[in-house]
Amino acid sequence: MSDKLLHLVRHGEVHNPDRVLYGRLPGFRLSERGHQMAEAAALELAGSDRLVSRLLASPLERAQQSARPIASALSLEIVTEDRIIEPTNSFEGMVSSGADAAFSKPRYWHRYWNPFRPSWGEPYRQIADRVRAAMNDAWESTRDGDIVMVSHQSPIWMAHLDITGKPLFHNPSSRRCELSSITTFEKRGERWFEVDYRTPAAGLTDDAVDVGAV
Repeated sequence: MSDKLLHLVRHGEVHNPDRVLYGRLPGFRLSERGHQMAEAAALELAGSDRLVSRLLASPLERAQQSARPIASALSLEIVTEDRIIEPTNSFEGMVSSGADAAFSKPRYWHRYWNPFRPSWGEPYRQIADRVRAAMNDAWESTRDGDIVMVSHQSPIWMAHLDITGKPLFHNPSSRRCELSSITTFEKRGERWFEVDYRTPAAGLTDDAVDVGAV
């Protein structure tokens, strides 16, 4: 059994006053509170008294920004990992709530023809496979020390569901993956196990805007 762990860290709150489903759209960066959340995650990791030897992040700006305080706290270089990026979805740029919410408009209902896939975006199985491949590669190429990967809610939740043997189809509102949360895994032989879940930014999330993707 290895002593190393792999931590999937979600990014902090994004500046999104219009509550747009931004997905992979450019120009969406952390809010002031999002930076505070990212700092909280960095302090949590730095205070764990564990050696962390690698830091990887999704190429999207909010993930890169969330990785910077971790890089600073742990004296690490940020390596971009494309496979842990936010999934694609056909609702990018649309409003997620209120009278103009895309989900409530009949002209978009045809996109729900197969929620198990899901038909509105990247298949759940494809998301889980690419995230787990990135996890495997990082694990196998890291001899000593923990690995931190800064990603997004959906990829982290897909890894959780797949590793714990649960169906990938789910209600997005039921995800246990708060802003700047840390979900920790360990690989024993050929199997992954989830061993911890922490919410270092819990005190900052009560009224946070958290509607960026589906």
